[in-house]
Amino acid sequence: MRIALLGTRGIPASYGGFETFAEELSTRLTARGHEVVVYCRERYPHPRYRGVRLQYLPTIRHKYFDTLAHSFISTLHLLAHRVDAALYCNGANAIFTLWPRIFGMPVALNVDGIERKRKKWNRLAKAWYLVSEWLATFCPTVVITDARTIERYYRERYGTRSTFIPYGAEVGKVAGTGILTGLGLEPARYFLYVSRLEPENHPLEVRQAFEKVNTPLKLALIGDAPYARDYIRQVRDTRDPRIVMPGSVYGEGYRELGSHCFAYIHATEVGGTHPALIEAMGRGALVLYRNTEENAEVAGDAGIPFEPDELAAKIEMVLGMSEEQLALERSRALDRARERYSWDAVTDAYESLLTRISRRKTW
Repeated sequence: MRIALLGTRGIPASYGGFETFAEELSTRLTARGHEVVVYCRERYPHPRYRGVRLQYLPTIRHKYFDTLAHSFISTLHLLAHRVDAALYCNGANAIFTLWPRIFGMPVALNVDGIERKRKKWNRLAKAWYLVSEWLATFCPTVVITDARTIERYYRERYGTRSTFIPYGAEVGKVAGTGILTGLGLEPARYFLYVSRLEPENHPLEVRQAFEKVNTPLKLALIGDAPYARDYIRQVRDTRDPRIVMPGSVYGEGYRELGSHCFAYIHATEVGGTHPALIEAMGRGALVLYRNTEENAEVAGDAGIPFEPDELAAKIEMVLGMSEEQLALERSRALDRARERYSWDAVTDAYESLLTRISRRKTW
């Protein structure tokens, strides 16, 4: 089956959750014998990555036009290079999913979370995301949601049924510690936070809460954001030597950080399933998560929830846990990730869905 994946920055992953998703899914589908092309914004020195064909196309480097401009150009290219099924990521791209359908190509759309709630968007961008929610109910062949809360949202607000397929995670720790040495960290002697450094992900609040805690352990704040420089300066404005902020980390370094942290802090409040939370659980990390419906759906009883004003106290609480308690919490997280978020199971679901829509008429 010929499959196209559009709407991300491309692979290898060097930005966020959708890019990691694109890499994990496309390489696994390719290994199963499918011909997969991923549309990319960032240029990789080779035309293929782990068997996946990379199609580089230009975009407009702007906070509000980057995604839409690239998806528009990618869709035009797709219309001239037919595939059996196309998978778009990001609800903002809903309008573009109609075009391939008109020309007889079935299309699936992964809408992610309720993006219009993000603080980084202005009124026009939030309005576009709201319109895109409505467009998603009829433009693509099928809508995919990766969280039950988002599945329920589309059903209750728009009367639209979607296909639930969760995000995936690698399960198990890696032994290497090279990135730790480079960052001045020691195994089990640091808290880990991973996210784009944007207001709704609350890295500033995490840093401030940690600064209130008397502990020799460190806090590694991992992440960046291309259009949030003023906010990132606020996050970095600290004299606490325990705070480590190296920017974004991917690949083996990211795996090492998740494998050897004392605990993982997840403070994101907007969106669907957050990849970093699942990935931390897959590494067997003790998880502290902001108490939202979406985060609770992922972590369940395998994590420790906190309200916005409770984080410092919860950090102190886990620091006071016995080794037996810590081991139990970590085991619960690992077991939940293994049971619910296997990449192989996720790939099975996408392969089945794309095969099914490729065999039926587009209307």
